[in-house]
Amino acid sequence: MPIRTDCLETPIIDGARRGAGAFKMTVNLTRIYTKLGDGGETHLGDMSRVSKLHPRVEAYGTVDELNAAIGVALLAPAMPPRFGEWLARVQNDLLDVGADLSVPPAAGDGEQPADGVHAARERLRVGPDYTAWLEDACDEVNATLEPLRSFVIPGGTPAAAHLHVCRTVCRRAERRAIAVGEEGNAEVVRYLNRLSDLLFILSRAANNESDGGEHSEPLWAPGAHSAGGERTAS
Repeated sequence: MPIRTDCLETPIIDGARRGAGAFKMTVNLTRIYTKLGDGGETHLGDMSRVSKLHPRVEAYGTVDELNAAIGVALLAPAMPPRFGEWLARVQNDLLDVGADLSVPPAAGDGEQPADGVHAARERLRVGPDYTAWLEDACDEVNATLEPLRSFVIPGGTPAAAHLHVCRTVCRRAERRAIAVGEEGNAEVVRYLNRLSDLLFILSRAANNESDGGEHSEPLWAPGAHSAGGERTAS
């Protein structure tokens, strides 16, 4: 599955599946800068030329930002090894999500003529199995946590704090994916929604595994500002 890349920010993905749903891919990056985006436009995955403010570009750009944020979170001290394995898999899946978002649906996608030859090149698309895997991980970790009695204040351990940042970026990526509209893959939106849930659950678990002291789970105390006393001027 070769990727023809006219500019680094938008690889053009094509090819076919092999084996049990896997895609064979070859990446060819001959230059990092091409000057093709200097006018504020870029290529989508089908080679159509659009503004860099196009909803699809906004969506896969935010997914890329999320992937980078997860990369930073993986460096956090005391990140549980099991969580690190899951997040590494998520990072790879997010590249699939970006590839899906970068390619609009084409006439004939998924159709197969009577002669058995595909009418259009099969594209890499996110399917229900991506979301189901996230749900299994959510259920596994959430079963170890106490029910919430208040909203969580982002923070606690460094690992939890980084995971909260990832969660908020993921929520934004979800909103950007929704903005793609009816031509977007609905499973991408479901995946990002469930991923934000997983990131929240993992942040709680990271705090739960701390020593219970200063890094224990911080919770919202509604109206606590008025009970905090007067501010002393410095």
